[in-house]
This record gives sequence, C-alpha cells and structure tokens, in this order.
Amino acid sequence: METHIGIKENDRLEIALELSKLLADEFVLYTKTRNAHWNVEGADFYNMHLFFEKQYEELDDIIDDVAERIRAIGHFAPATLKRYTQLTHLTEETREENTSLGLIKELLQDHLTIIFHLRENINRFATDLHDLGTSDFITGLMEKHEKMAWMLRAHLK
Repeated sequence: METHIGIKENDRLEIALELSKLLADEFVLYTKTRNAHWNVEGADFYNMHLFFEKQYEELDDIIDDVAERIRAIGHFAPATLKRYTQLTHLTEETREENTSLGLIKELLQDHLTIIFHLRENINRFATDLHDLGTSDFITGLMEKHEKMAWMLRAHLK
C-alpha cells in the first residue's frame, strides 16, 4: 500500500536516503562505542566500561528510532553491514589507542560528524522537502548527540 502522508514521493525518497545515511552512521558509532566498552584499558577501566555501556545503550535506542522513521515515511531501512559501510560518513577504523582518552577522542569526533550532518538537514527537511516531522525528529537527535559529545568532551579536561 502506498504511503500518503502529505509529502511527495520524490521528497520521501530523498528523506529516506538521508535517514539511511544517518542510520549507517549511528550503527557504525554504536559498534565503535561497543568496541570501546569491550576493549578500554587502563586504571579507569571499570568506570569507563560503565560509561561506554550507557552511551551504546542510548545509541541502540537511536538506531531503532531512525529505522522506524524511515519505515514511517514509507521506505525500508537498510539493515546490512555492507550497506552501512557504503552509506556511512564515518570510518570503522579506530585510529586511537585503547586507553579511555584515545577512545573518547575517536568517539567524540564521530559524534561531531553526525551533529554537523544533522544540522545541515534540519532546515532542508522542513523547507525544501516539506517534512516538518523529520526535521523535528533530527533536531531531537542532534540534541542527544550534543549531550553525548559533551559527556565525552568532559573527560578530556
């Protein structure tokens, strides 16, 4: 059944593509945060292990929300690692060491990349693609990533 929600099909297709890129970014960041949780080393291991766990749990919820938004506008969410690596703005490669500071720097940069891409699309979704719902949705995601980035950045002081 076709989706009639007041947004043209061409616009919904473009929105779904941008959300699919976001979903890929979120999944890669989730995986890298899981890596940090599992592999962090150092005197602060236990506290950082718990910290990274809280972050990946929040990212898990975000992933589900993004996929469901794609479905709500009438498209299928990508769900393969191959497709995620094709769509993501991030790199799977970890360039830092497995200390808490090294992992935090890497994850912080990824959050900032996502924040910039979200910010670029807020007005575009609302104005150009006539989708206030997705614009509002990604504004909320941007705020979540800003808070997560702040939490990471606080460890670097």
